This record gives sequence, C-alpha cells and structure tokens, in this order.
Amino acid sequence: MKTIAIIDDDIHIGDMLTEVLTEEGYEVLRAYSGTEALYLLSQKKPDLVLLDLMLPGLSGEEVLPHIENIPVIVISAKVDVQDKVNLLMSGAADYMTKPFDTKELLARISVQLRKSEMQGNVEAISVGDLSLDKMAQTVAVNGQEVKLTRTEYAIIKLLMENPKQVIAKSILLERISMDTPDCTERSLKQHVSNLRKKLQDVTGIDYIETIWGIGFKLAEQKS
Repeated sequence: MKTIAIIDDDIHIGDMLTEVLTEEGYEVLRAYSGTEALYLLSQKKPDLVLLDLMLPGLSGEEVLPHIENIPVIVISAKVDVQDKVNLLMSGAADYMTKPFDTKELLARISVQLRKSEMQGNVEAISVGDLSLDKMAQTVAVNGQEVKLTRTEYAIIKLLMENPKQVIAKSILLERISMDTPDCTERSLKQHVSNLRKKLQDVTGIDYIETIWGIGFKLAEQKS
C-alpha cells in the first residue's frame, strides 16, 4: 500500500483528501504546519507528499528543500506562473492550483508514483551507441561522455526512454517542464539542434530525427 502525506492546515481540504485517497487504497499521513511536517518526515517516509504553501510556522516553500527523494505535488491558491516555475526549480514534481478537481489530482498522483517506481528500478538506459546514467545525470556516446545542459539532458532522456516513439513538441515540452521550466516552444528547436550537434560531433552520426510538423524521435541506428 502506497502512503501519501497531506501537509495542509485547512482541515476541510485535508479531511476531503483523506477520504478520497483512502477510498483509492492509499494510506494517509497528516501534518497541519511546516514544523509538524518536518517532524513527520523525520519519522516516516511516505511515497508522495501533497504540500500546501500557506502553512503556519514554516511555509511550504521552506519545507520543500527538506523533502528529499520523495515526489512532491504542491497544492496552492497561488496562480502566478513565476511561483510555479520557482517551486518546480526548487524540487517540486508537480503543481496544482486550488480549487482543484480530485480526479485530476488522483491522475497526477498516479503519474508521479509510477515515475518514481520507474526511476527506482532503472538507473541506466542504453540505446545503441547512447548510454544514460540517471544517478549521475550523464550521457555518453560510445563510452565518451558528452557535456549537456540541463535542458538537453532532459530532452535526450525522454527520447531514450521512448526510443521507438515520435514525441510531439507539445508533449516533449510538457514532459520536460518539471526539469526545465525555462524551455519554451520557441527555444525548443534550438535546444534540440544543439543537442544533435553535440552527439553528432563524437561519431558523425545523427541520433535525433525530426518528424516535420509533429516532433522528434531517436533515429534508428544501423547495426
């Protein structure tokens, strides 16, 4: 049974979430302040945390850096885009704005738990000449490490995780936004171009195929 910690001082919302999550088969932990949250997390390790920002004592922003190796979905009334970017850059896995739809929240919880399991089970990926180490966050071509930016790493990681699939530009932006919220539709093409050149410089092979009007995929390598 997966355990989810609800860190929110709103008793009504906390009770509602507890009921919904319990019905879905999750075990629920509760904390009503930032200080209580830190104590709870020092005693227990939930599989996922739902974190409000407006907490008594320590705020959610102050609690977030203390949560390590646990996906955190921030639930807040703050709607400013910069707030979301700052929190995602600070380590949050996802962000939902109050009021929220419980079905959407459950779907996002499921996605984060599944992603966490996949990351825990697979620490390295190899596709042809390409190898990726998730723990070190490095990429190598034929054993030679290639220095990539954070955005380039996020792009090649997604392509290598789906080696036979065409990834639409909109999906690519959505999937990497948690790692690189600064990447935009306008800058994506340049990031891919830079990544393609860095990989190609090692062996002369073009490892990324552009599917015009749709998106990108890993190019099939000849054996």
